[in-house]
Amino acid sequence: MTDDETRHREKMEKRKAVQDAEVAEKTIEKGLLIVNTGPGKGKTTAALGLMLRALGHGWRVGVVQFIKGAWDTGEKHALGPFGDRIAWHTLGEGFTWETQDKARDIAAAEHAWAKALDLMADPTIRLVVLDELNIALRYDYLPLAEVIAAFQARRPDLHVIVTGRNAKPALIEAADLVTEMTVVKHHFSAGVKAQAGIEF
Repeated sequence: MTDDETRHREKMEKRKAVQDAEVAEKTIEKGLLIVNTGPGKGKTTAALGLMLRALGHGWRVGVVQFIKGAWDTGEKHALGPFGDRIAWHTLGEGFTWETQDKARDIAAAEHAWAKALDLMADPTIRLVVLDELNIALRYDYLPLAEVIAAFQARRPDLHVIVTGRNAKPALIEAADLVTEMTVVKHHFSAGVKAQAGIEF
């Protein structure tokens, strides 16, 4: 073994010891409130990736899509074989600039939130994805305090993921994990349209 290889091995042994000690300190197990926000692409994609991981562990999961209309998405087709292990509800009527009807948007958000509460109350579901809930909260279609109170009152083992731009500061404060997707470069700016398999 060369001197360089020996130094590298010693460095990695020390790093492993530090890492192992840090992991051993973590002993709490609980349901997490996760928020994926920011102007970058990938908030829903990340949530669905985590949902796929949960399905791989045999969990039953729920999805409520706020705002988004009934798009024919690739993920719904791909997840179809999981059957009733996924309770999927697309309850939005399209983005606010499409409906142009605030009362209708509020009614749709209230309907979607009622379904979210049903899923969170279902003891067979371990993970609930509330896609674009941040948008409904941003436009005050739902009372923020009521939503946060419901998250705080959920059963201890339930994981909830909230997606959408412009997460409210109070929701960020209540969350266990917050990831902000940033834009470095986006093909839409260069005139590339939304494409099946990439955007939906």
